[in-house]
Parts: sequence; C-alpha cells; structure tokens
Amino acid sequence: MPGDDSRETNNGQKVVGVRRLKDPMAKPSSTRIFTVANQKGGVGKTTTTVNVAAALAMGGLRVLVIDLDPQGNASTALGVEHRESAGVYEVLMGNAQMADVVQKVAGFPVLDCVSSNTSLANAEINLVSMVARELQLKEAIESISVNYDYIFIDCPPSLGLLTINAFAASKELLIPIQTEYYALEGLSQLLETYGVVKKRLNPNLSLSTIVLTMFDSRTRLSNDVAANVRSHFPNELIDIPIPRAVRVSEAPSYNQTVMTYDPLSPGAIAYMQVAREIAERGKAKDEVVFDGNVVSINYKGGIA
Repeated sequence: MPGDDSRETNNGQKVVGVRRLKDPMAKPSSTRIFTVANQKGGVGKTTTTVNVAAALAMGGLRVLVIDLDPQGNASTALGVEHRESAGVYEVLMGNAQMADVVQKVAGFPVLDCVSSNTSLANAEINLVSMVARELQLKEAIESISVNYDYIFIDCPPSLGLLTINAFAASKELLIPIQTEYYALEGLSQLLETYGVVKKRLNPNLSLSTIVLTMFDSRTRLSNDVAANVRSHFPNELIDIPIPRAVRVSEAPSYNQTVMTYDPLSPGAIAYMQVAREIAERGKAKDEVVFDGNVVSINYKGGIA
C-alpha cells in the first residue's frame, strides 16, 4: 500500500470522537450480560471483550465492560484510569456502589467501564470469609443493569472465586478459543465448572457464544481446530474467525481498541462482524401488532 498508514498511532493520544455505524445494530429486548472466560491465558479474552464491546457501542448500543482481571488489561485497552481509582474490587468488598465507579470511555458516548485495580489481586482471599461470596458481583450488577443493552465481564485466566462470581452474575457465557494445539484441552474443565454453576448457582446461565481467535488460514492446524469446534458447537460458534493480526496486538499500547486504532484492518473488520452477529442473535423479537379493525380467525383451515 503506498504512503504511510495515518491510522496507526493517533500520536498516542486518546481518540476524540468515534463515528457511529451507518447501519445501527439490533437492540436486545433486555440487558444481555456476558461472561468472557477461558482459564487458559493468552487466548484473546480481553481483546475479544473490549473490541466486541466497542463495536456494539459504535452500533449505537449502550455497553458496559467490567474488568474482573487483576492485570487490568481491559481497562488499559479502553484508556480508563485504573491504578489509583476505585473499581470493581471496592464494589465486591461492599465499600462502593457499582454506579459510583463507572467511568466513561473516551470517544464513545455509550461505552462505559468499571475498572480493575491492583487491590483486586487480594479479592480471591478476602471473598472467602464473606456470606454469599459467589453472589457479590450479581447483586452489584442488578443495581445498574437496566442502564445498558450489553454488559461484558472480562475474567482472569483461572476458575477461582472471581470467575465464579462472573458466572453467577451473567446470563450468557462467551468463550474465545485460540485456534492452536492446546485450545481444546482446557475447555472440558471450563465446561465442567459452567455445568456446576448452572446447576447450583445460576440456572439461567447459557453457553451462547464461541469465538475463534488468532486464526491463521494458511496453517492446517488452525483449520483443523476450527473444524473441530464447528463440529462440536455448531449453534454456539460464530463462524467468523478473528485473524492473527499485528494491529489487534498493537492497539492496547496506545490505550485503544483496534476499532479506533485501525478500523479498516482485518482484525477490526472481523470483530465488527462478530459483534453484529451477536447483536442479531439477541435482537428483540418483532412485536405483534393488533389491528382492531381487521379480525381474521383460522377455523379448520378456513377463514371465518
């Protein structure tokens, strides 16, 4: 491509404005709460969370990202201050209300974030002695869920109390699966935990979405893993693989998602398509309109 890429860095500054999509995304009938989880690290959980959230917000939907990972990578990618400010840890400990720690994401009028902070690393220990420890996040989210169309909870790469809290608080589970050799090995343990939580804590939780990440169409391995997932989870899989792309990896270092860092890159386009598919799957059913002037009654195959 001739010339330099003017979309690359934005000089490291926060994005001033984000253009909305010409075709808005479908609005759900009620708030959809997703846990994004996989106990294997480096599979694209945070990347998938922030970019799908940003894409949905660009589609005009009200979105909240809850950074439940002590590493705080989702907060970094969204350009939200998280080292000194109160965040989800204070909420879990009962020292703050969820509404009080919500931060706006620069450039997105309808994208918010509840940040992680360094104290969150202590949450696993401090939650142990609390009553109804698995339900702390659920109770906090219930107070603000009506304000959003989508809520995404970015989990740490483990199946500890933080992840259990996310499972108990959400309605849907989104699993990013890296298209590499070890991708499916940890999936059985994750699905086992999902089954236990569904049975004992949250019967409304459903495994609704699987996204393939770091896909390299040139390798046989990526295609084999994709085919394997496709055969086992035909209904859950969104069959739009996210390509392994430099732009996707670079964006967080400029406190941005790839949706603003390089919106025309293959990774941004793929995440936009995934977000639109998620919105289409969850859109509100068409309302039945009753016309009082015309009444047709089906009676034994005829019209009366």
